[in-house]
Amino acid sequence: MGKRIFDITFSIFAILVTSPLLLLIILSIKLSSKGPIFYVSTRLGKNFKMIHLLKFRTMYSNSEKRLEKLLKQNALYKKEWETFQKLKHDPRITPFGKILRRLSLDELPQFLNVLTGDLSVVGPRPFVLLGKKEEFPIQIKLMLGPKTETILSVKPGITGIWQVSGRSNLTLSQRIHMEESYIKRSGFFSDLKIIWKTCFCIFQANGAY
Repeated sequence: MGKRIFDITFSIFAILVTSPLLLLIILSIKLSSKGPIFYVSTRLGKNFKMIHLLKFRTMYSNSEKRLEKLLKQNALYKKEWETFQKLKHDPRITPFGKILRRLSLDELPQFLNVLTGDLSVVGPRPFVLLGKKEEFPIQIKLMLGPKTETILSVKPGITGIWQVSGRSNLTLSQRIHMEESYIKRSGFFSDLKIIWKTCFCIFQANGAY
């Protein structure tokens, strides 16, 4: 209950403080490329619940289909995706999108996900899943293995141990190990420490792409 109160209070504060920046980003996205302002990604949240993650759009249209096609056609991209769940030189990202990702500003709309109760401010990062929605539970079990129940026992977060420990420079197995350790040792003060570290990581942009 205490964490939920903190999540709501912090999210409202964050939205109010960043509101001028949010308007500037919205205008820039609209002027820089065709497509919607926001990107909605369907992922698995706590207890296998489907959640719709809200982000500022940083990619060209039809990005998920482009990724599926890219991974089928390029073995190197496929290996990189399976190892890191990211592509360092992702051809789907727009020029302005690269700036947003570099500074993690594309994540700001997720404070709305916190207010709806799908996310926490701090928690495990929800995993990117591809293909049909009915296959998501199978995909996540293949990815997480015996740690599935632990990782999905709490709400995912906007930020977390992964974001302040190297982000996309970490392999998937390293990320899963960190997320599991966070869940077992999480608490109010450890969450505050992660939020504090996140502020520095944003400016350093280490592992952000």
